[in-house]
Order: sequence, then structure tokens, then C-alpha cells
Amino acid sequence: MTTQNQTINTNTSTRLNGKVALVTGGSRGIGAAIAKRLASDGAAVAITYASSADAAQQVVNDIRQHGGKAIAIQADSANVSDIKNSVAATVAELGGLDILVNNAGTLGLGSVEDFAEEEFDRILAINVKGVFIATQEALKHIKTGGRIINIGSINADIVPFPGMAVYSLSKGAIATFTRGLARDLGPRGITANNIQPGPVDTDMNPASGDFADTLRGIMALPRYGKAEEIANLTAFLASDEAAYVTGASWNIDGGFGL
Repeated sequence: MTTQNQTINTNTSTRLNGKVALVTGGSRGIGAAIAKRLASDGAAVAITYASSADAAQQVVNDIRQHGGKAIAIQADSANVSDIKNSVAATVAELGGLDILVNNAGTLGLGSVEDFAEEEFDRILAINVKGVFIATQEALKHIKTGGRIINIGSINADIVPFPGMAVYSLSKGAIATFTRGLARDLGPRGITANNIQPGPVDTDMNPASGDFADTLRGIMALPRYGKAEEIANLTAFLASDEAAYVTGASWNIDGGFGL
């Protein structure tokens, strides 16, 4: 496995012209930043959202106000039919699919001894099966030069606190799935890569949260990342510049747990 610790920011506005991207969980946080960045590079973008219709529409409006093309699709990433419908809607409304960003995810914490089976099933349904189904459906449409980009977590490699076993399991599965996927898709000229963020300042994990100071204390760069920094790396992996990069897990984590 190749692991990189860096951010790529080669911001050109036309390198994704003519491409269509689907970003799951794109109504807020990292997903919203990714959608906006891909659109700024010329891609037409579809985003999915589970319940935040207003937030999703705001992302779409922001993209359109800057001259881009975007749509929002309601889809629960734990629901197989919703995922399949979101891919079909993207292709029908935007004319194809070139880039899939599997960003939707959920966090659940708790000791293994007390972890509820229902919560375990929910985490794997969204973080693992949802990624598999979206990828499987997207590959019916993605052609040579296409991109699968999974948003995993540094917790696939580093588990600094108790209570993270199940979440880390789900993200470890994504790292391994990405490597196998790269092997499967190489002959088709499609790349698959995994981005593993560390602490990023979002609604789910704010830089002012209860554990923020503790997290900063184990980072080489003592700050939270920005969603836009994850988006910059995603845009690079979606571009032609990354045509020879596949099967890699990219740690973008401020030196988390070194």
C-alpha cells in the first residue's frame, strides 16, 4: 500500500470540463467542499443527502451561482434502492458518470462489550455496504479514465482512543476494498483511491469540540484540517494528473499519531 501525507492544490478551472461527478453525502462538511471544488474545476456535480434538503440545495445554489452545473438527490446511504436510484438519476440528468466520490459515512463510538448489534449493522450499512453498492452501480457507466475516490479515515491505521473499534473496522474495510478495486479496474483504465482524513473542522467534529485539544496534542501540525484541504486532494485524484495513481491510501491528517 502506498501512503502519502500531503495536500495537492493545483487549482485550475477547466481540468474536469466535460466530466460528471457524484458525491455521496455532499450536503455539508467535507462532501460539500468536495462538490464545490470539483464543480470549480469544470465538472457537473450531483450530490446526495439523507435529510438535509435545505443544506443540499444551498450547495447546489452556490455551484450554480459560480457558473457550474449541479443537482441534489435525496438518498439514504444505508438504503440500497436509494443508492441505485441516485446513480441512475445522476446519469439521466447529467448525461453520464465519470467520477464517484464515496463520501457519505457515519460515526459510532462505544466499547465492543456494549456495542449494540443494530448500531453495528447501521455503521457497516453506510460505511461499507453503501460504498460497495454505489461503486457497483457506478461501474455500469464509468468508462476508461474514470475515477473511484473513497473518503475513509486515518482511524483505519491509527486508533488512539478506546471505543473506536467498530468505526475503525469499517474504515479499514474501505482501505482494503480500495486496493482490491484498483486491481479489478486497472485493465479498464479506471483508478481507485482512498483518502484518509485526520481531524477536520466540521459540524460532526468541530475544532472547538470536547476532544479537540486532546486531538491536537497528538498531531505534528497542532490544528484541525479544513474541509477544503480534503477537497483539494480529491480534485487532484479526480484529474488527469493522477492517472498513474491507484490503490493508494492518502493520509491527510496533520501528522496524526506519528
